[in-house]
Amino acid sequence: MTARIVVAGTSSGAGKTSVACGLIAALRSRGHVVQGFKVGPDYIDPSYHALASGRPGRNLDAFLSGPELIAPLFLHGSAGADVAVIEGVMGLFDGASGRGELASTAHVAKLLGAPVLLVIDAASMARSAAAIVHGYRTFDPDVEIAGVIVNKVGSDHHVELLREAIEPLGVPVVGALRRDDRVAAPERHLGLVPAIEREQRTRGAIAALGEAVLAHVDLDGVLALARSAPPLVGVAWSPSGSPPPGDPPSFEREQHGLSPVIAGAAHAGGDTCARDGDGRSADTATTTATVTATATIAIARGPAFSFHYEENLELLRAAGATLAPFDPTTDAALPADAGALILAGGFPEIFGAELSANVPLREQVAAFARAGRPVLAECGGLLYLCEELDGLPMCGVLPARGRMAGRLSIGYREAVAQSASALWKAGEQVRGHEFHYSAVEGDGATAWELSARGRIRSEGLVAGGVHGSYLHVHWAAFPQAARRLVEAAARQPSESWRGQTPIRAASAASSDGAQSWA
Repeated sequence: MTARIVVAGTSSGAGKTSVACGLIAALRSRGHVVQGFKVGPDYIDPSYHALASGRPGRNLDAFLSGPELIAPLFLHGSAGADVAVIEGVMGLFDGASGRGELASTAHVAKLLGAPVLLVIDAASMARSAAAIVHGYRTFDPDVEIAGVIVNKVGSDHHVELLREAIEPLGVPVVGALRRDDRVAAPERHLGLVPAIEREQRTRGAIAALGEAVLAHVDLDGVLALARSAPPLVGVAWSPSGSPPPGDPPSFEREQHGLSPVIAGAAHAGGDTCARDGDGRSADTATTTATVTATATIAIARGPAFSFHYEENLELLRAAGATLAPFDPTTDAALPADAGALILAGGFPEIFGAELSANVPLREQVAAFARAGRPVLAECGGLLYLCEELDGLPMCGVLPARGRMAGRLSIGYREAVAQSASALWKAGEQVRGHEFHYSAVEGDGATAWELSARGRIRSEGLVAGGVHGSYLHVHWAAFPQAARRLVEAAARQPSESWRGQTPIRAASAASSDGAQSWA
């Protein structure tokens, strides 16, 4: 059994990522095999976990996957590790807006039966920290606050005051970390700067965090808490298919208001939204995925496109795909024999000049898309396929223009596919997440109808083989997307697009009925 501990914060900015990375690095330095997880949809923090652990970072999101997949995904991701460090999201009890505890750190901790380390930014308090611990400990008695780490302390005397205030509550202070500019991670509009953009400096910061944890945290005490978690019973999720778990208790769906998407499709093999009377998908009798096609899928990586869920990649490989990475900021050509293209999220707005200057690749991407090949463009990839981004020429595949906007669009979405594509059937329901400061104005067939907190709107474009949208989807709950993409990639000769002349799309600025998504 993998020992497990949740690192939760009183709020964003309390120091969860620093503490989680420090714990992972310190435990690894002692010879432990450590798996990092991030609660919620965030892509960036797992990139730091990956550098600290030497294993892929992974997410546990009870909205994107459904609560019933949290334990199976944990069992899958932690295989081969002897301890798992699960970093929370925002404050301990913050989750999907308007849905109670759903997708909060507390919710995931309860689903995993995992003890919680509460991280407090103690920079400007002493005895008041005890009131915070008391409130968090008593707010939900089913959440085990097993220990506290006080962060940004100023002196030994400060630590002494904090211990004297907190420990009479029966909660141990297992660590006290000092303010240290060496471990400060730079931020931008979507949070931390991804580790890939500053890998060497990030490695140095993680090493410093590990040293700080070894010096100022009771690591043996943390391990004892992690090992106190009860055995986690169940079947691990598998990208190749596995027996579907039983449906979650009915109160889960009623309490959290999740749409009735397929429980059975949480495992490879599901491919329909039809449901039986018991709530299962009609084809959940198929519990093992069968590879029906093999294909090469070009996948954008590098600093501009670094947002990928590890399980999505595993599902593609299990479906028969060979993933061929390329960097759109530097590579002049798409990988040979590519039958499909994935342009995921990231920061094309930061690397707009480099992307725009790489004319040969832009022309190849445009030719590939115009030949009808399947292309998934998610968030940053959507911007790259526009005619322009903040005035810089992009691939010109979609009749749309992208720009940085002055406000953040963020939140969970329930989505219904409005147009058929290589990945989704029209009318199919999925769940996803948006997180962007950019906006796109364009015209064409709509990708999704999105709903959140009673508001419904259209979003994204489908054109030919291209599906472009801001919506991020975790395919563990919708594995049919991976299989369909691989089958589409194998369906036509992969070289048929080469030599095609890129055709610029009509300007979206003058199109009647142009849509705007922000």
